[in-house]
Amino acid sequence: MPGIDECLLEVMRLPGARGAAVVDWTSGLALGTIGESPNGDHEATAAETAEVARMAAEQPAFALSIPEPSPGPGENAVTGTGAAPPVEDVIVTTRAGYHILRFVETAFDSSVFLHLWLDRSDGNLALARIRLSEMAERLVLA
Repeated sequence: MPGIDECLLEVMRLPGARGAAVVDWTSGLALGTIGESPNGDHEATAAETAEVARMAAEQPAFALSIPEPSPGPGENAVTGTGAAPPVEDVIVTTRAGYHILRFVETAFDSSVFLHLWLDRSDGNLALARIRLSEMAERLVLA
């Protein structure tokens, strides 16, 4: 089971990968980065993508079930259960690339996502989404 560094190295092997990060979406901190950053600053990119992830995860329109009561101690503030948010991916397309945010389910609080930046001309969005899903399932956070 790969850790953050191994996971990021594997992500960068995808065709068209320009950069990647593992980000905590509650704090906006990058837990690991590799490659380029769209704006030249991995920490700023992590904070910006965390905002997008948080907005998607907190929207009731994306929930698959009836909202649960307020979270108790140790429960996820979004879902109230300690479970992952109802969103699996967020995909943002630009003229030059694709940004895929893949939520990672963890045993403790599921507040982590993988961010992959793909070059639009060389990347394969479908393949990248499938591989990110597989990597997110195997990722071990220590």
